[in-house]
Amino acid sequence: MFIKKYGDIIVGVFFMLLSAGMMIMAKMLPKSAIMEIGPDFMPVCIGVVTFILAAALAFLNIKNLKSRIAQAEAEELEKLDYKRVLISFIMILVYVFLLQPAGFIVATFVYLPAQMFVLAPKDKREKKDMIQLLVVSFIFTFVVFFLFRYGFKIVLPAGIFTINL
Repeated sequence: MFIKKYGDIIVGVFFMLLSAGMMIMAKMLPKSAIMEIGPDFMPVCIGVVTFILAAALAFLNIKNLKSRIAQAEAEELEKLDYKRVLISFIMILVYVFLLQPAGFIVATFVYLPAQMFVLAPKDKREKKDMIQLLVVSFIFTFVVFFLFRYGFKIVLPAGIFTINL
């Protein structure tokens, strides 16, 4: 109940503090002798945007606090599904530990549809939905792989396969 009433305000204030700290820490970075724009430029830009968005989130939720409290009190408490949360947490841990030995492509292609299946509503677990999850997983895995490999020039763990694409 508390989270439904005040959760967005707390998140907004937290991210305002986090972005303010990031901007302060970025200003402590050494200045560039070569260019006018130093290493603090991007962290400060991201900090400013994050601060503005977090302030808007907090302000709008404080503005609508009375209606949010009335809405939260009118709703019944939802039955929380701790089983899905626990399964998701375990799957994330398994994914992280298998990423290096199995490789990004294999681990991600196995993890994504399994995670989407766990989080999907019960009426979205049919054969056609599973095929859709596999297609989305396949496309996402290879888009991210190629983006990191050729866009960012970052090599992801190869694992059992060495792919020279």
